[in-house]
Amino acid sequence: MAMATKGTAVVTLPSDTQILITREFDAPKHLVYRAWTTPELVERWWAGDLGKVDSAEIDLRVGGRWRYVMTAEGGLVVGFHGEYREIVPNERIVSTEVFEGAPEGEAVNTLTLTEVDGRTTLSVLVQHTCVEHRDFHIASGMEAGMQTTMNHLEAVAISLA
Repeated sequence: MAMATKGTAVVTLPSDTQILITREFDAPKHLVYRAWTTPELVERWWAGDLGKVDSAEIDLRVGGRWRYVMTAEGGLVVGFHGEYREIVPNERIVSTEVFEGAPEGEAVNTLTLTEVDGRTTLSVLVQHTCVEHRDFHIASGMEAGMQTTMNHLEAVAISLA
């Protein structure tokens, strides 16, 4: 039986413009990928414990776009969007990401999934254009929110088994 690994994401700063998020899931990579790329599943995990997802739009193809919007506790509406640059099903997605509250801060995210013995390691390398954008991202409280988001992502992936 799969056992959740809550709160175990690790955030490191490989360079002045990068954030690396790494998390192991007790689910095979095809289920983590499915949870990451299916709109109705994204709606179940993306807001973590911070609010409710209002919409998750995904056009999963190179050149396709994605957009997620949530209403956070207190009524703040938060949106992110981007474009897919590379897709290797169940293994890798490269896409841009724009926080709509700071649209000049486009980042490039590289999601990588690797599996060993039915457990998946997810890594997301966030490449910002400058140290100020990276630092703004970190100062936004992203780590605490991301921990709960990853907990929900794992629960969704496990539920698909």
